[in-house]
Amino acid sequence: MHVAKEILLEVFGFQAFRGPQQAVVEHVGAGGDALVLMPTGGGKSLCYQIPAIARQRAGQGTTVVISPLIALMHDQVGALHEAGVSAAFLNSTLSMDEAAQIERQMVRGELTLLYAAPERVTTARFLAQLDAMQQRGKLSLFAIDEVHCVSQWGHDFRPEYRALTVLHERYPSVPRVALTATADAQTREDIVERLQLQDARTFVSSFDRPNIRYTIVEKNDATAQLLRFIRGEHDGDAGIVYCQSRKRVEEIAQTLCQQGFDALPYHAGLDATVRQKNQDRFLRDEGVVMVATIAFGMGIDKPDVRFVAHLDMPKNIEAYYQETGRAGRDATAADAWMAYGLQDVVNQRRMIDESPAGDDFKQVMRGKLDALLGLAEATDCRRVRLLLYFGESYSGLSRDGVAACGNCDNCLFPPEVWDATDAARKLLSTIYRVQQSSGISFGAGHIMDIVRGKATEKVMQHGHLELSTFGIGAAFSEQQLRAVLRQLVAVDAVAVDAQAFNTLRLTQASRAVLRGEMLVQLRDAVAPPALGKGRPRAGSGRTPAVARAPLPLDSAAQLRYAALREWRAEVARSHNLPAYVIFHDTTLAAIAQRAPHSLDDLQGISGIGARKLEAYGDAVLQVLGT
Repeated sequence: MHVAKEILLEVFGFQAFRGPQQAVVEHVGAGGDALVLMPTGGGKSLCYQIPAIARQRAGQGTTVVISPLIALMHDQVGALHEAGVSAAFLNSTLSMDEAAQIERQMVRGELTLLYAAPERVTTARFLAQLDAMQQRGKLSLFAIDEVHCVSQWGHDFRPEYRALTVLHERYPSVPRVALTATADAQTREDIVERLQLQDARTFVSSFDRPNIRYTIVEKNDATAQLLRFIRGEHDGDAGIVYCQSRKRVEEIAQTLCQQGFDALPYHAGLDATVRQKNQDRFLRDEGVVMVATIAFGMGIDKPDVRFVAHLDMPKNIEAYYQETGRAGRDATAADAWMAYGLQDVVNQRRMIDESPAGDDFKQVMRGKLDALLGLAEATDCRRVRLLLYFGESYSGLSRDGVAACGNCDNCLFPPEVWDATDAARKLLSTIYRVQQSSGISFGAGHIMDIVRGKATEKVMQHGHLELSTFGIGAAFSEQQLRAVLRQLVAVDAVAVDAQAFNTLRLTQASRAVLRGEMLVQLRDAVAPPALGKGRPRAGSGRTPAVARAPLPLDSAAQLRYAALREWRAEVARSHNLPAYVIFHDTTLAAIAQRAPHSLDDLQGISGIGARKLEAYGDAVLQVLGT
């Protein structure tokens, strides 16, 4: 550990390890297998980079990192080069000559870290190169990043990850560290089984991201809601907006641009060059909003994403947690905002039901969707529920003896709760009577019109004015009834027939509600008050023209911080790297706060290792005029 701590300070410029990093580094550095679960922004990469450097210094050769994305490889290798570490990647962006040169370095064990995609690692050619490395004693360690991709229960299953079992079978003496930010108990078990990690030590960090504020609202013109949220809370900030369809991505990106925001689309239907250009702009420029499908995001290391917004409900809590975790990686205040509605539940249910998977798989996926819906409908602390899903108890604040984080919408604005059982029974009775009288099923809008007593042309045309349930729920608003239907769909008390224009029909589970054996409790469908920029939170008071510092700075330090950011942007452009790879905002803020007058004054600032001090120390002092 003495060597590891030296590397931590000398190479990466950090004084101390965080959380379980030290234990992981010690275990992996000594040749042990490990499964590491650490939230986004928790420092997973150091858990294999430091052992890789230590083992290379001890003459044990190259660490092979399996990474799923070209962009992530490029930025991580760039960051390692900035820190003075010998690293490279093998992917399709290289010429044949460049790839051949890197392969020769790899086989000779000259590289500290080599990044490659799982598809490449499992080819006969690459395995033959690994054989040659092992024969020379130059195959040091395997690091499998984003390892949740190996599990069919995970939110981003990739079949090519399954083939990585060959690493243990072919090189049983080479240690492996598998890392992910998101995996529930079932996904963890699947990872262990698929990759034969039964003897690996498991390290689980807290899943809590206290700097992220969780807000979930019911959809009511989602585009307008999104605009109010961004304009009121994050005008000028970098953010990500997730949509389910490519068409919706294009529409929202265009709308945001029309409203004066710097927004870009990202989805699998775009030309690969355009996608890469948009991703590079998001990573390298300030204040860009990326509107994307879930095709975007894995491995995005940008630390200053101030918000992640969902305009459509994800398919499970793992996906939600992974996507929202891309906000606030710098530990500064950030928002996770989601709008959801009945159609989201219907769409996700339909995708599960229509998938070619087996019944057991579908049942698990329905359970995961129900858990996410439970989070959305919750009236208690959202953070507590989120952590409980991952098997973690919240040990923070409490309200009236009940765990409460104080930084989610339910804690800040406790919702009113109402007994929706009566409304649920009236909806179910109407669905039954409509089916009996007409012989056909109808959609949610028509059922609600009957319950509320609205004599629409369609209601009159089908003779539904004569139903005994016509108008029996006139006291309920459409918003309330939609919330009730959403809950009934979630608990399988109502089925949605996607093949028949999303019509509704009863199920076996309907009986329990109709008989009064099952209560339906719902949050009052009233939006919380707008928080606005004046809400009390770390780093508030930002205007779009001034970058928000992650530390409190006086006016003179703010000027130094702004000058440092301008200098960093120029350096990053010249190196073709994101600005945070040069120095994180927290490092620049610490420099601005200290106001150094010499290279010695710069030493000890978090994020300034020996290589960066040598490369940039004089330039930083020049920017500060010292």
